[in-house]
Amino acid sequence: MNISFENTQNAFAYKSTKALKSAKLLFGFMGYPKLVQLGTRMVPALLKAGLPIKGIIRNTIFKQFVGGETLAETIPVAQMLAEHNVDVILDYGVEGKEGEENFDHATQVFIDVINHAASQKNIPFISIKVTGLASHELLQTLHEAPRLRSGIHDNEIEQAAWDRVRERMYAICEAAAEKNVGVLVDAEESWIQDPIDRLTMEMMAVFNTQKAVVFNTIQLYRHDRLHFLRISHQIAEAQGFILGLKLVRGAYMEKERAVALEKNRLSPIQISKEATDTDYDEAVRFCMDHIHSTAVIIASHNEQSNLLGAKLLDEMMLPHNHPHVHFSQLYGMSDTITFNLAKEGFNVSKYLPFGPIQDVIPYLMRRAQENTSVSGQTGRELMQLKRELARRKSM
Repeated sequence: MNISFENTQNAFAYKSTKALKSAKLLFGFMGYPKLVQLGTRMVPALLKAGLPIKGIIRNTIFKQFVGGETLAETIPVAQMLAEHNVDVILDYGVEGKEGEENFDHATQVFIDVINHAASQKNIPFISIKVTGLASHELLQTLHEAPRLRSGIHDNEIEQAAWDRVRERMYAICEAAAEKNVGVLVDAEESWIQDPIDRLTMEMMAVFNTQKAVVFNTIQLYRHDRLHFLRISHQIAEAQGFILGLKLVRGAYMEKERAVALEKNRLSPIQISKEATDTDYDEAVRFCMDHIHSTAVIIASHNEQSNLLGAKLLDEMMLPHNHPHVHFSQLYGMSDTITFNLAKEGFNVSKYLPFGPIQDVIPYLMRRAQENTSVSGQTGRELMQLKRELARRKSM
């Protein structure tokens, strides 16, 4: 295997020098935590007040991390990525809105995204959130229910509401199976995750008998998730379906810790970054050890975890484009990983959100906060951008 995540020429071949300079300015701003904190508070408020700042957002953070406001706007981005052998995971980046009418609308949007993905040559997956299909209140009630009752209550209203959620999820997965598109079910906060896990496993048992269509997301910054992964595999083996998994480190760390402190309960978050890394890499090894019955998406910006997955494929003498192994990074980040993996023939994608600017602001604010809080992330992005700019200048 001849792979290096230091090759910025491969990584940024798709970007003009002007685009590189714009990205450098944006990540430079993200290097100042106090400015990011101020910006993440002010931007939503300014938009809500109707001030004309959409143009600024569109040409900076939106352009860096989002594929467009509509499905049509994502097409040239996806085609550009296809030219470099990079796939796309489409994500309707609008945060879930409460109410049955909104849940039904979100279901139809997800099905529309599936149909669009099926019409493109390099969009093998879409991403969905169950919080787009069900209320937080219902999910929390079911999460806290006794396990032996599988979250089903005597209250007919709750039962009817949950039945509608299952119907929405089934309709999405059925459309995906028919169109040969994978559905990645996002992980959520720990206090609503249990019914999401159970619903996702239920859909896998129906749709993953021949190939992986439905994928659950495992957040390895939780200290209980490696065990849950192993239990999920035992269930899949016993019931005879392929286990679909997307491995991530996690997205709600500060929120999880704050809620645990407020509720005076044990935090679900690992005690250290090293513990998270250890569990993540162990999860990669477990999936590779069970590659015939498990399909895995290694969704990570960590170079070592991506190298581990790549090396294990080589050690097992499996093709780089094995159908059960996929790598993924967020659009706008970690291009040195994505494009260098693609150059070596691995299945790799960019997670590409889309949606109206005002609706994807929560996603964008998380990207800004993540780049500020994850140790070294902004520094790595900046270093790579500067290195490529210097290389081009020296030519």
